[in-house]
Amino acid sequence: MMKISNNIFFITLIFGTLMTISANSWLGAWMGLEINLLSFIPLMNNDKKNLLTSESSLKYFLTQAFASSILLFAIIMMMFFYNNNFEMFFNLNEMLILSTLLLKSGAAPFHFWFPEVMEGLSWINGLILMTWQKIAPLMLISYNFIYNFFMISIILSMLIGSLGGLNQVSMRKLMAFSSINHLGWMLLAMMNNELLWLTYFMLYSFLSASIVLMFNNFKLFYFNQIFNLSMMNPMIKMFIFMNLLSLGGLPPFLGFLPKWLIIQNLTNMGQFFILFLSVCLTLITLYFYLRLSYSMFMLNYQKNSWNLNNNYNNKMSSINLILNFTSITGLVMIFLLYMIM
Repeated sequence: MMKISNNIFFITLIFGTLMTISANSWLGAWMGLEINLLSFIPLMNNDKKNLLTSESSLKYFLTQAFASSILLFAIIMMMFFYNNNFEMFFNLNEMLILSTLLLKSGAAPFHFWFPEVMEGLSWINGLILMTWQKIAPLMLISYNFIYNFFMISIILSMLIGSLGGLNQVSMRKLMAFSSINHLGWMLLAMMNNELLWLTYFMLYSFLSASIVLMFNNFKLFYFNQIFNLSMMNPMIKMFIFMNLLSLGGLPPFLGFLPKWLIIQNLTNMGQFFILFLSVCLTLITLYFYLRLSYSMFMLNYQKNSWNLNNNYNNKMSSINLILNFTSITGLVMIFLLYMIM
C-alpha cells in the first residue's frame, strides 16, 4: 500500500513541476508549485530509520508555505497595480516575486533552510531536493529577473556555498552547500543565456545523481565512515573522490565542462570582474574536496591486517559504474568526438 501511495505522490510531484513550467499565468505557476510541495512532503517522511525526517519535512513545509504565501500576495498585488496603472510599484513587486522564488530554490541569502532539511533526508529524497525541486523556481526566475538583485544573490550563493562546506563532516550538508554554490553558477549562466543554464543544470543533475547513488549504495553519510572503512575496495574510494572532484569542476572531469562554457561566455561578453570572483570562490570548494581526497589517499588510509573477513558490500551496481565512468571520463570523450568530427 505504501509503495502505491509513493508512486502516486511521485507522479503528482512531476505533474506539479510540469504545470508550473507550462503555465501561461502567475496564478497557474503558483498552483503548480503548491501541488509539487504537497506531493514532496509525504515522500520526505518515508525514511522511518532517520529521526530527523519529521523535523526536516516540517522545516521544508513551513519555509515553502511562507514563500508561497508571499508569492501569492505579490501576484495579487501585481494584478492590482497593473489594473490601476501604478507603474512605480512594478519593480518592488518584481523584487518580491524574485525573492520568494530564490527562497524556494535555496539560493543565498535565502539558503538558511536548505542544509538543515538535507541533513534529515534519505539520499534519494536529497537528490530530488537538489535537482528536480529546483526546476520550477529556476524556470520562473528566468522569466523575471533584476540584474542588480541577481548579482547580489550570485556572489552570496558562491561565497556561502564555498565557505559553508569547509568544516562539514556530514556528506549531506556538504552536498547541500555544494548545491548552493552551483546554484550561483546557474544564476550567472541565466543572466546571459537561457540554453547555458539549462545545460549546466542537466550536467549538475547528472553529476549529483552519480555521486548520490554511490553514497546511497554504500550507506555513507559522514566522512569518517569512508576513512574508517579499511575493508572498502580502494577502486571504489577512488571513484567516490574523483566524483567529488568532478562535482567541484576540476579538469579533466565532466564537471569542468559547464563551468568552461560559462567562463567562455562571460569572456566573450567582457564581464571579467564577476568571472574572476566566481572562479576564485569556486576554488575554495575545490580546496576542501582536494583536501579530503588527499588526506584519504595519502595520510589517513589505514588497513588492518587482522580484519580480512568482512561482510561489507564491495560491489557497485551497473548503473553506478556507468554514471561514475561517464562523470570521470566524459569531458575527454567529448573532446575526442569533437576532434574526430
